[in-house]
Amino acid sequence: MTGFPKAGSALETAWKASLAKVPDGPAEQAGVTFGQRAARHIVKLRANDGRGASVPFTPAPAPGVWRPTPPQYEGFATAWIGRLRPFLMEEPGQFRPGPPPALTSSQYARDLAEVQAYGARNGSLRSAGQTETARFVARVEIQQALGDHAARHGFDITETARLYAVANTVITDAMIAAWDAKLHYGTWRPITAIREADTDGNPATRADPAWEPLLTTPAHPDYLSGHATWAGALMRALEELFGTSRVDLYIHSAGTGTTRHYEYAADYVRDVVDARVWAGIHTRTADVVGSHTGEKVAAWSLRRYFQRT
Repeated sequence: MTGFPKAGSALETAWKASLAKVPDGPAEQAGVTFGQRAARHIVKLRANDGRGASVPFTPAPAPGVWRPTPPQYEGFATAWIGRLRPFLMEEPGQFRPGPPPALTSSQYARDLAEVQAYGARNGSLRSAGQTETARFVARVEIQQALGDHAARHGFDITETARLYAVANTVITDAMIAAWDAKLHYGTWRPITAIREADTDGNPATRADPAWEPLLTTPAHPDYLSGHATWAGALMRALEELFGTSRVDLYIHSAGTGTTRHYEYAADYVRDVVDARVWAGIHTRTADVVGSHTGEKVAAWSLRRYFQRT
């Protein structure tokens, strides 16, 4: 619990409540001892892994290059994620994709036109349903969904532990892969690209200095979309683990207070890819390439780890 001091009280309460359900005696104490030993081992393995390290983002501001965005204009403080020691991958750049579309390309112009039209806070072409999806995806509770799936499908303690281990290590490595690309390519966000479109050298783009996205832009580059990358990774990992594309997840969103049922993995990935465009915070290419990169991370990982013996 020392690794998460702000959550210490809540974790202590949850731990005691969990133990209260187990009869006192040697078996309970043996379980506690084994769990504590496993925890110490994990903490030792992750020592000096780069978490929270100072990783500067040095490119000078120029057309196409990321810079802090309104309203907070925060720096790229999470850059360390792109240099974090992975759990499963060999190194952060193992699945780094090729570069994003050139500023002068037609694909770049299409990407920008779509997010400009559908991701705007005001005057958007977005439907009410698309707006709800953008808000839903922004704050999903994946751990709850995994626990619910395990309970409904009668997973035992080993199967449940494997599910959480697969999901969370693959999600973490996918985030590392996404942040490696963010550091490497450092592309500007839609809000900057749209407001400064008259500097990109592309005659097919249109500048709007007052444009604002539906949701506040996070403080890191566009390419890759972290959310789309981990969504692609998680869903591919679940497909590999379950042996089917049917994931049967009830996912709750703290953003909308609603729950959606996703029968198939592809349905959730589709919603995430669309949602980040409709939220006005990512280009479609950053989402699509992100989801494909996440799928590669998961496929590679599940071929090497978590195999049943």
